[in-house]
Amino acid sequence: MLVVKKINNNAALCRDGDQRELVAFGRGIGFPPTPYELTDLSKVDRTFYNVSSQYIPMIKDIPDQVIQFTAREMLALQDQLPYETSSNLMLTLADHIAFAIERCRRGIYVRMPNIYELELNYPAEVKIGRQLVEAIQKEFKIRLPKGEVQGIAMHLINARDGAKEQPALDLDEKYEEILDQTTRIIEREMGFQVRRDTFNYARFATHMQFLLKRAFEHKPIDSSNLQMYASMREEYPEVSACVDQISRYYRTAWSLDLTDEEKLYLILHVNRVCSKEDDR
Repeated sequence: MLVVKKINNNAALCRDGDQRELVAFGRGIGFPPTPYELTDLSKVDRTFYNVSSQYIPMIKDIPDQVIQFTAREMLALQDQLPYETSSNLMLTLADHIAFAIERCRRGIYVRMPNIYELELNYPAEVKIGRQLVEAIQKEFKIRLPKGEVQGIAMHLINARDGAKEQPALDLDEKYEEILDQTTRIIEREMGFQVRRDTFNYARFATHMQFLLKRAFEHKPIDSSNLQMYASMREEYPEVSACVDQISRYYRTAWSLDLTDEEKLYLILHVNRVCSKEDDR
C-alpha cells in the first residue's frame, strides 16, 4: 500500500494495489516522509474508502481515541440500520462526539427538543443513539445530557446513502438567505473570508439550520448555562460581539429573538469556524 500524504502521525491518505484512494489509520503510519510504500499491513488498524476530500482535513482535530471508538462502535451497531450509510459517517460522527465531549467537560449542557417526535419517526436511529451515548459515557468517563441521543440520531438519518449531508429538514429560500447573511456578518465582523466548501462550514451550516428551525417553531433549546454564557462572552469578546450583530439581524429582519442559551451555542460554533478555517 502506498502512503501518499500524512494527515497526522497515525492517519494518512493512501492508495491500495488497485490504485483506489483510502484513509488509513494505524500507529505511526503518518510519521515517515511521504510518499512511501507500507509493506507491513499489520500496522494498519482501520481503512475507509470514498471519504469526501472536504472531510479529510478535520481528522487532525479529532482525538485518535474518539476516532477509534467511533469506528469500533459503528461497526458493531450499523447492522441495526435498514439502509446503507455514507462513507463519511464515521468521521462526521466522530467529530460530533468529540465536540459533545468537549462541551460536557466545559460544563455546557444542552437539552434538545422533539426527541419523542424523532423516536416516533426514526426508532432505529434513536435506539443506536442511546446505545452510543451509553458507550461514550463508559469509555470517556463523562455524563452526557439526554439531548445527545437526538444529535447522534440525526447524524445517522442524514448519512443515509445517497442523501445530502445536511439535516433532514425541508428548508426553503428564507433559510438559505439567513444562512448567507449570517455568514456575511461573520466575515465582516471577524475580518476574513469564510470558505464555504469546507467541512467546518458544513458543520456550521448544520447547526444554523437546527437553530433557525427551533427559532421559527418557537422551540428554543432548554439549558441552564447563564453563568457559562457570561464566562464565554468574557473569554471571546470579538466572537460575542459578532453573535450580537447576528442576533440583531435576526430580530430586525425576521422577528426572531435568540435566547442567551442559543447565543452561547452560537458563540461556540462561530468560534470554531473562525479558529479552524483552512485558509487562515
